[in-house]
Parts: sequence; structure tokens; C-alpha cells
Amino acid sequence: MIRFSLKKGQQLFKKQFQAFSTQQNLIEIFIDDVPHKVDPSATIFQACYSAGVIIPRFCYHERLAVAGNCRMCLVEVEKSPKPVAACAAQVAPGMRILTKSEKTRIARGGVMEFMLANHPLDCPICDQGGECDLQDISEQYGYGDSRHNEYKRAVEDKNFGPLVATSMNRCIHCTRCIRFSDEYAGVTELGTSGRGRNTEIGTYIDKMITSELQGNLADICPVGALTNGPYAFTSRPWELKSYDSVDVFDTIIPLIQIDTRGAEIMRVLPRIHEEVNEEWLNDKSRQAFDGLKKQRLTLPLARDAQGNFADLYWPDAIQQAAKKLQSVKGEEIVGVIGEFADCESIVALKDLLNRFDSDNFEIRGTGVPQLDADFRANYLFNSRITGIEEADVLLLVGTNPKIESPLLNSRILRATRKNNLKVFLIGPANDLTYNYVHLGNNASILDEIANGTHPFAARLKSAKLPMILTGAGVLERVDGNAIHNALKKIAQNSPVINAQQGWNGFNLLHKDVGRINALELGITARRSSVPPKVVILLGVDNNLNAQDIPKDAFVIYIGSHGDEGAYYADLILPGATYTEKNGTYVSTEGRVQTTKLVALPPSGAKSDWEILRALSEECGCALPYDSLEEVRYRIAELAPHLLKYDYIEPSVLGQVALKPESSKQTISATPFRDLIDNFYMTDAISRQSVTMAKCSTAFNPHKFSTFKQL
Repeated sequence: MIRFSLKKGQQLFKKQFQAFSTQQNLIEIFIDDVPHKVDPSATIFQACYSAGVIIPRFCYHERLAVAGNCRMCLVEVEKSPKPVAACAAQVAPGMRILTKSEKTRIARGGVMEFMLANHPLDCPICDQGGECDLQDISEQYGYGDSRHNEYKRAVEDKNFGPLVATSMNRCIHCTRCIRFSDEYAGVTELGTSGRGRNTEIGTYIDKMITSELQGNLADICPVGALTNGPYAFTSRPWELKSYDSVDVFDTIIPLIQIDTRGAEIMRVLPRIHEEVNEEWLNDKSRQAFDGLKKQRLTLPLARDAQGNFADLYWPDAIQQAAKKLQSVKGEEIVGVIGEFADCESIVALKDLLNRFDSDNFEIRGTGVPQLDADFRANYLFNSRITGIEEADVLLLVGTNPKIESPLLNSRILRATRKNNLKVFLIGPANDLTYNYVHLGNNASILDEIANGTHPFAARLKSAKLPMILTGAGVLERVDGNAIHNALKKIAQNSPVINAQQGWNGFNLLHKDVGRINALELGITARRSSVPPKVVILLGVDNNLNAQDIPKDAFVIYIGSHGDEGAYYADLILPGATYTEKNGTYVSTEGRVQTTKLVALPPSGAKSDWEILRALSEECGCALPYDSLEEVRYRIAELAPHLLKYDYIEPSVLGQVALKPESSKQTISATPFRDLIDNFYMTDAISRQSVTMAKCSTAFNPHKFSTFKQL
């Protein structure tokens, strides 16, 4: 359960109504005989909350539409014959509100008595215990004895899937789950059926919820009806220690809270950040952490002549790697940067290769995009995530944000409903949870728009603040440079770049944070024409092909899991994951965030930059840093803005950076394809997750089941 502090609640309401406050005069109301100046568009609940007066509630949620069906927020209003629901009633000049009167207390006590009439006494075994709003509020407003002698109703539990556990006997029909599914997840699968005592919440027919954001249902449920499925019966909240960190599965890098018991991670919850993830989290970021325990590399391993791996001591492994590096020329060494590589590790790898006069790098996540690090506007989400709320036209090119970034897709959904955002798509016609105009799945359409011969070109030019959102997979194609140039030409010929209003709507949606980190440090993918003799894989576990690595090359893998990268390795040096080190990461919009050391890596594993530092010393060219602070000083020399945490360095020179380049390459007629085949298993960590494997089979049984449907 996510709890709002008073300070955060005041900040949220201030943000929601600051636009109105500048246009309208504040009115005076009296809350418990104390005068307050409030916005005339506020409800009684919002006015009381901003004044520091807490009103109990169940159905009301700051980010959801008002339902007004729990009636727990009843207050006494002078001259009103009956108590008023604070969440649904608007303030009026001179209104006198009494939140602590006897009439208010009796009204709330009556509502609580009806709520507990059918609520089971499951508190000792309920996973919501200790975080339950019903427990807290009933402690204050509940009666010692019940006047209801009837049998409590019984409701059959629903199967919502492996992520959300249900105990529908506890449901109080607040409808938060229904409103979240519709307004944020974009799925209308949940609803109510029946009347009165027979009312139930479910999916009407027996089916699972198919949203990538369904884990948030457990967060917003005020009772124990919907709980975190994989976390069920594992621990109590008072046994846990919480750490603030960030998630790296999603390239917008949402803020998370990691709860541990001892050295074990028990659950991951979202933290509030209005400009990034608000207070939500996608299901992979929330539940894939159990993959951190599986298939881990705990000791250095070396491949023998028979192709089998044998354990090594760390000094022997470092010595063997150093001998291989010293036995070849600098141009024969290649460093490949993986999908979860942090800035500290990338800097250490860069400095090590530079010591050998090598500048051969590859940035490999799902492919090799053709991007240049010279101008940040080339590869960032320039309008920022919040820019979606300002845009009036959005062109999606070769991307499926519902799968690539569900939280970003949720913002687009709400912009289409609240701000009348018009969405156009060039690419596969997937279900994005909102209406859009499908322009086709042919890349040559971009040339037509750039030349002004396509009807959409006129629509784009007439827009006030248009936005282009391109998936990173588009630039991995053979004609990636031509597509990039066409997109730049479209931006130059339309208000996508509007210097007068400070608007740059040219956006790229990355899939891997390691790629962004490398670009921010000025590393552009390039490889020498000389075949490599030594290949260093820095956490690379995606899109490796045998033809990319010569048979006679010696492969050093620095990573955490025995996945694809370890398969090609001749020497394995076990590294740490994002929860086991303090690392710096940059989001797709250029926001700098840091992960925190939550749990120590398995015995024998080390932080990646420490491994590279030890390797450099064994090679006789020791890197000039021995601590994390010194590594970050080195980062500051290359990119000073990477030490400005939770800050976005403005990407200037948009007109210059996005100027089309002269190129003879043409766009092919090959249609776009989906970048991600399975949302739940995209990397070395999620592929080892038991929970993600259950989701893959549950939500796509025809594809991931090994048995035929007879």
C-alpha cells in the first residue's frame, strides 16, 4: 500500500490547482472554525487536505476519477440537513465545515459498521496487515460490538493472473481497481456485476487481466482483496528494511523502493516522482527481481580445451585476462557494452581500452543502432516525458510503447482523453489501448512525409506542438541512417522543432539504459577493420551472434548471470547487478539517477568497475581511481552533467543537431517489425525470473506452452 505523507499530498494538490489559482480569486471557508483561503474549484476533501486536516477515505484516490461510493469521507456542513461526502462536494464561499463534530463521528461510524458487516476477520493471515487502511480507520471509527447478526456474505475468488492474488470476501467495492484499469492501464476488463449484497467486482467472464501495469492494483487496493501475488505469505511489513533506488528495466528509469529482509529482496514498490512514473510501476520492474537469485555467477570461470568451465581464484583469473590483453595489439581489442552497464563501469572500460590505444566499442542491447554521440538531441527524448501532456499531435514510428515502456504509454493514453492528443502510427498495428490513425507499415512513408507528398505532412505542419516518437529498433535496420535523416527532415519542415516556444518534439525511445549511458559519455559505436583477438563483454546478454565473434578471439565476459554472454565466454568474471552496487544511470529523456547498494553480490562477485580497475593494474597501466568517488570525479571530467542527479541537462542546438546529413542511402520497402517479442523476458535477469516465466505462459499460452491444444 502506498501511503501519502501530508507534505506530498499538499504538493500534489498544489500542482493540480496551480493553473486555476493564477486565474481565479481564492475564497474563504472555515474548517473546524479556522478560516482558510482555498481555490474555488477544489472539493471539500482537497481543501481540508491542503489545510492539513486528514479525512478518512477508501474510494477516493488523488489520481483517479471521483466515485463517491464509500461515504467514509462524510463531514458536517453548516446549514446542510445531512452529512456531505467531502470527495464529491465542491467548496463555496463562506462554507463552514466540521470534520470533528459528533454528527460527523456518528456518520462515519455508521459507514464503518456497514463496511465491517461483511468483512471477514482475516487480519492475522491477510497480507495487507500493517498496511491496511481499513485497519487504521476502523481503529478510530469502528465500534466494539456489531449489531449485525446475519451471516457474512461469501464471494468466490477471481483468477486475475500470477501477479495479483485475490480474496474477494474482503472487497469493500471502492472501485479503485476498476478506475485504474480504465484510466491508466487502458483496459476495460474489470467491472461490477450484481446489486446490493450480491455486488461483485471481476472480469464478467473467467479471464485474466492482460495489462503490463496490473501490479499497481495491489498498491491502490485499500484492503486485502487484491494483494501482491508473488509476495503472498512471505513476510510482514514491519520485518522489512526499505531502500530508495531506481529501476533499470524501463528506460524512463522509474523510482522504486526495495524492501529487504536480511540479505534477501522481498518486494519492489514504486516511489513518487511526478515527472517520471508518478506513483506507478510496470510489472517487469516490480516482479522480475527474483531473477537476481537464479543462474548467478559466483566464481571466476575459465574454459578448458574440452570446452568445460573450471573454477579459478580471482588473482589467477585477472592474471589470465591481463596476459591475453598484453599479447595482442590495441586495434585487436574490442569492448562491447551491455544493456545494464552503468556509467562507472563504462568509464572504467573506456579508460582501460584507451590505455591499449584502442577505441573499438560496440553498444549492444537488442541491436546496433546507428547513433552519434556528438549531439545529445540526436538520441534523447528531447521534449521530456511531461511534454506528452503539451503535444497536440504525436507520430509513432516503428515503436510499440505499450510494450517498450508501459508507463510512457499510460501518459499517452491520458493525453488522448484529457488533452485531445491525436496519435498517428507508422509501424505494426498493435493494440496501444487508445485510438490512433494507422498510416501504414512501410518505411517509405517517411520519405513521402519529408517531401510533403503525403497527406499527413499538411496535418503535421498545422499542429501547434507536434511530437515524433521513434523506437530504437528503427535505427537498427540496414537503412537506419536513411530513416534517421528522413525523420530529421520531417522535424525541420514542421513545428516539431519550435525555437520560439522552446519546443523540441524529436524523441527517441530507447530500450536499454546501457546504450544511453555510453552515448552520454561520448562513446559512439565503432569497430576497427582488423578482426578482434580479444573481446570484452561488459554485461552483454542480448543479440550476440557467432559471426560477430571470430572463432580465434578470446572472449572475456564480465556479468552477473550465466546467460547468452557467458555461452560465448572463454573467461568469466562475475559482476554485480543494479541492486548490488551504487551506479549512475541516465534515462531516455536524459535524467541522471543512481541505484543504491541494497544487498551484497553473491560470494565471489565484484562490481564491474572494480574488476576493470584490478585488471588494469595487472596489465601495468593502473587506472587513476580506487574508490567510487574517484570514479565519479573521472566521469565529471568527461560529462559533468552526470553528477547532477535527478536533473536533465538541456540538449541545446536542436536545429543544428537535427540537420539532415547528406547520404546516398535510401529507405528500403521492408516493413517495420516489433522490437520486443515477449515483454516479460527481455534480458538476463528477467529470463531467469520464475514469476516472469509464469506471466509469459499465462498471458500468451499458445506461444509459450510446449503442449498442443487438443
